[in-house]
Amino acid sequence: MTEEELEQWQEEFDAFHARFADLFERSESREQARTYLRGLLTEAQRKNSWQMAEAVGERIPDRMQRLLYRVPWDADAARDRLQQFVIETFGEAEGIGVVDETGFLKKGTHSVGVARQYTGTAGKRENSQVATVLSYATKDAHVFLDRELYLPQAWASDRPRRAEGHVPQEVGFATKPQQAIAMLVRAWEPLSLTLFF
Repeated sequence: MTEEELEQWQEEFDAFHARFADLFERSESREQARTYLRGLLTEAQRKNSWQMAEAVGERIPDRMQRLLYRVPWDADAARDRLQQFVIETFGEAEGIGVVDETGFLKKGTHSVGVARQYTGTAGKRENSQVATVLSYATKDAHVFLDRELYLPQAWASDRPRRAEGHVPQEVGFATKPQQAIAMLVRAWEPLSLTLFF
């Protein structure tokens, strides 16, 4: 999406951002979240901090990186609000949930969940993180709903590594099908209440 196209959708963009704004305590963080969303909509080939910062006119990626790594906000609350938006905007009785996985190739060993494992991104076993994702598809749209980072058994049982990676205590090992079921259950309740009652 070009900047000109985004300007045409400014009112809708502002309304979308307003749904999430109060998840950020400080006004600077709220504004940076808005800038980050704009960056996601740009034509930047890769959506890393450097390229997104450049696409929205920031000289260096520090503010983007601070938003992602230091600013406290509730990702699950954002997910719930996104799901409500999807229901209101795209919800229809014929819509379906689509479960898939995606991989993120990694060189190091410190990112949470990174291991030598199969990833469709490479089509083979590679050092990577893998996430199970849920999207919602209708005849007119295909939109993101939820995500779960896959935590391999070795990670799930390694207390020092979990502590170093700030893995919450309540997160344990779950197979990808178990993750998919949990996401479908989370998404189904508000969808079924809205679409069928």
